[in-house]
Amino acid sequence: MSADELAEWLKGDASVSSGWTKNGTGETVGHQSGRHIVDILVNNPSRAPDRYRGQDIDHMRKVVSYCKRHLAQEEQAKKDTNSKSYKSLKNWGHDALKE
Repeated sequence: MSADELAEWLKGDASVSSGWTKNGTGETVGHQSGRHIVDILVNNPSRAPDRYRGQDIDHMRKVVSYCKRHLAQEEQAKKDTNSKSYKSLKNWGHDALKE
């Protein structure tokens, strides 16, 4: 997803309500991750390797791992856009319908 697509998705109720919250922050882990992904994409639109910060690389590795694991486990994400799987993956910057 592009930074604009993800930022727009994160504004919606479906995004805010999918996933689980950590330490009672009120924001889901996936939603928080999505905000970080938008920040990474906006700060380095050309995707120049030398412009990524260490925390960006760490987060991108976490995102890839999350998406890979959940796509392997849950075929539902590709079949039902109302499923928690689809919404959660989208919070992490992956639209399962765009493959």
